[in-house]
Amino acid sequence: MKIVWELGTATVRDVYEALGKRRKIAYTTVMTMMGILQQKKHLNRKLEDRAYVYQPRQPRDQVIHSMVREFVNRVFDGSAQPLLVHLVEDRRVSEQDLKEITRMIKESAKEKKQ
Repeated sequence: MKIVWELGTATVRDVYEALGKRRKIAYTTVMTMMGILQQKKHLNRKLEDRAYVYQPRQPRDQVIHSMVREFVNRVFDGSAQPLLVHLVEDRRVSEQDLKEITRMIKESAKEKKQ
């Protein structure tokens, strides 16, 4: 998805070549994943010449929100707390991130009181 968002539109070959610069990956793996993203309605697909051209169906933030919600529901039975605890314990959250999260929590609590 990141590559398709960056390019605006992309074929499987475009994504495969961009990913190939970072790590080795099979063309068929890229094709399968893009097909899944299209089935999940994250990508639109149209046939141009002899290749499918994909483009994002929704803005990046909206898709990430949906994917995170799906992950939390599937892995943590809908509760984000175990995920946050894991990230903090695993030191995956920087001090700056913790300050921002704390600010957001306080802001959300104020809004709920009103």
